[in-house]
Amino acid sequence: MNAHETFVDAIDKQIVRATQAGLPLVAQPYCRLAEQLGLAADEVMARIERMQQAGIIRRIGLVPNHYALGYVANGMSVWDVADEQVDVLGERIGKLHFVSHCYRRPRRLPLWPYNLFAMVHGRGRDEVASLVSVVEELLGTSCRGYDILYSSRILKKTGLRIGG
Repeated sequence: MNAHETFVDAIDKQIVRATQAGLPLVAQPYCRLAEQLGLAADEVMARIERMQQAGIIRRIGLVPNHYALGYVANGMSVWDVADEQVDVLGERIGKLHFVSHCYRRPRRLPLWPYNLFAMVHGRGRDEVASLVSVVEELLGTSCRGYDILYSSRILKKTGLRIGG
């Protein structure tokens, strides 16, 4: 049993399963969800809020299809920065409006010196490269090297799914 298991009952699991592919696209999604589950909307909202506060649900947010919006170039920028600076620098980079996600990864020396990753989307590779140059400027002398790895195909577009 993990630490979160004590907070999750059968109704919580029903809510997670019912929402893991997205909320209903209606004016009052929690009311629709409550109807589907045979619960009161207030209970659904309270349970979701409790699960967020407990860290069971990390966030609720919009996940746009960036390809449909014309952002067809995806560049994972990889950076070699000092390990003692990676958290602070990652916070700064992660706040840039054009970075969809940013995280620390272990180096695999001698072939892979990069420890900071930041995904950048653009309408083309030139746009991605231009945005990555903004990151390079922000890092300044903290950047010891970088590269851009471009996506060649989509492998996964969903998060974790809990089976029924």
